[in-house]
Amino acid sequence: MIFVVSFGGLVAAQDWPQILGPGRNGIYTGPEIVPSFPRSGPPLIWKRDVGAGFAGPAVAGGRLVLFHRVNNRETVEAMDALTGKTIWTFDYPTGYRDDFGFDEGPRAVPVIAGGRVFTHGADGMLHGIDFATGKSLWSVDTRKVFQTPKGYFGVASSPLVDDDRVMVNVGGKSAGIVAFDAATGKTLWSSQADEASYSSPIAADIAGQHLGVFFTRTGLVALDPSTGAARYVFRWRARMAASVNAATPIVVKDQIFLSASYGTGAVLLQVANNAVKLVWSGDESLSNHYSTSVYKDGYLYGFEGRQEFGQSLRCIELATGKVMWNVEGFGAGTLLVAGEALVVTRESGELVLAPASPRAFRYASRAALIPGVVRAYPALANGRYYVRNDRQLTAFDLRK
Repeated sequence: MIFVVSFGGLVAAQDWPQILGPGRNGIYTGPEIVPSFPRSGPPLIWKRDVGAGFAGPAVAGGRLVLFHRVNNRETVEAMDALTGKTIWTFDYPTGYRDDFGFDEGPRAVPVIAGGRVFTHGADGMLHGIDFATGKSLWSVDTRKVFQTPKGYFGVASSPLVDDDRVMVNVGGKSAGIVAFDAATGKTLWSSQADEASYSSPIAADIAGQHLGVFFTRTGLVALDPSTGAARYVFRWRARMAASVNAATPIVVKDQIFLSASYGTGAVLLQVANNAVKLVWSGDESLSNHYSTSVYKDGYLYGFEGRQEFGQSLRCIELATGKVMWNVEGFGAGTLLVAGEALVVTRESGELVLAPASPRAFRYASRAALIPGVVRAYPALANGRYYVRNDRQLTAFDLRK
């Protein structure tokens, strides 16, 4: 499995500088975590009140960056990762209103790369910020500049940083995907006319090419990060308008896995000669609603079904889509893999450790950590687990 994410600067293996970790694949590679913990849960390091939002934290260089809404200002806040104390804040006014009455804070996890922090607000404000000082370096109002629609739930796709470029699925009619200069915010190129999804893109080496891989509202777009030229596209979305693509693409060697809910289901694509060929597809294997599955040793672990209808936790074989095990009524949440363990956070705020095995699901430990509803992705950095709900951010020690 090959993942390449170029940050334009050194990021330690134990850091968690963006959504789904260093490789954007949900794999933790830092110090070993505990195999289990007591019913009371792992040790609490600190907790503090925070503003609104579904954006989880990013952690690098001993600092945690949280993107949240405090009153009517979208706020980027750097904290000491060991104490939760504020180091700096940067904020700006926001008028975002959710049409469905959901949380009105930012949704997209910030990205720490090359000495900068990049954020994409719920109403489309894209910022480059100095990581050391919190000083604003540049900003782009993507909705205004590229005339993008609001979407059902605002902006939720995290930017992708690759070398000196920041790539975003902004969703403009003539600029579906846009690359910005990481230092200045200048537009470098625009590509496609795909509307924005809620899926965060990845960078990967596939069949000898370095690519940006996007799962837009329309489907797969794999493009050259230096020029924006599309190498191949594949339509994969629900027929109904009121649907979303939210899970991040998963790249395993020369194959790409996509998954969505709303009757869409999953698809595995084989890449060869700048084209994709269908390996298998269907709505019976692993239909991800908002949470991305994680790959390990030939198998995918993730959440099946619509969040509001009750989800199950499931393991499937990547090569065939065969369901290996299924835990009905598990409920929604997010999932990471650390060593040989699944690290699962349920929407209820319960943390679950379980063996990452295709043979069967078995609880190793479980404990309620934080009141629900928990929808933001957690961060697992240097053995410390950072998780938030709609009003509180907490840090727990999972080090062995």
